[in-house]
Amino acid sequence: MKRLFAVSVTAALALFALPALAEPVKVVATFTILGDMVRQIGGDEVAVTTLVGPDGDAHVYEPTPADARALGAANLVVVNGLGMEGWIDRLVKASGYKGPVTVTSSGVKPIAGEEEHGDHGHEDHDHGHGAFDPHAWQSVANAKIYADNILKGLVAAAPDKAATLRANHAAYEAKLDAVEAEIKAALKPIPRKDRKIVTSHDAFGYYGKTYGVTFLAPVGMSTEAEASAGDIARMIRQIKKEKIKAVFVENIADPRLLEQISRETGARIGGRVYSDALSAADGPAATYIDMMRHNLAQFTRALAPAS
Repeated sequence: MKRLFAVSVTAALALFALPALAEPVKVVATFTILGDMVRQIGGDEVAVTTLVGPDGDAHVYEPTPADARALGAANLVVVNGLGMEGWIDRLVKASGYKGPVTVTSSGVKPIAGEEEHGDHGHEDHDHGHGAFDPHAWQSVANAKIYADNILKGLVAAAPDKAATLRANHAAYEAKLDAVEAEIKAALKPIPRKDRKIVTSHDAFGYYGKTYGVTFLAPVGMSTEAEASAGDIARMIRQIKKEKIKAVFVENIADPRLLEQISRETGARIGGRVYSDALSAADGPAATYIDMMRHNLAQFTRALAPAS
């Protein structure tokens, strides 16, 4: 009996001596594109809460008490920056969160919307978009900067997981390089003068600048702005003059404005594209890389010369 008791005590002590299973890093990401990137790099080492869900619009999002609670329990908060989330500072303050914040666009060379890719006659004061275009992830080269910043944030939050995080990051970077090569190869046969696309709002400036595509939009960089009658009339004249073939409705946008433009110009409405948010898990753009491939297929189908 004594021997059995001793064995039991020894076994119990051995259990206490085992290292505790490391908890995943609790990360709050502001919207789905960032949440996906964190998951790709963090893998099983992270537990991600995304505030603005699939097909959600981060420009006009209204945080909830549950969001504040999620921030309060987080080890790391991941944001886009460049004025994308005009509500995030208020939410951080309300939550009492005092931890690190990773700004994924840090190090990106920002572009100014109206000067760089079209004049919409809009001023977006509420979200800070008057200065810079926040949609920097639309260039894969910038997405790699986002991934680098996420890696730094995760390693700082969990240095004991650094080796795994760096390996995941390297694998993800290779996937980003592959999708960038696909974009360039698919667009190469299409003459630059024919690479003209209309979208719901001005979310593709970095894509256009990087890949040589001209994007036009009746609404500026924030979906909170509304197109005036004059904006719409100018857009219709431009589409007719330049013989633009297709307009694309974004997953976050009300389709009625582009349906009106389509009726008045004869430009057909192409498939749905994804700009500021991913699709649900069972949709065509469940990850950032899926989104870039899906949009590319939609754009090239519309731009390809008639056979």
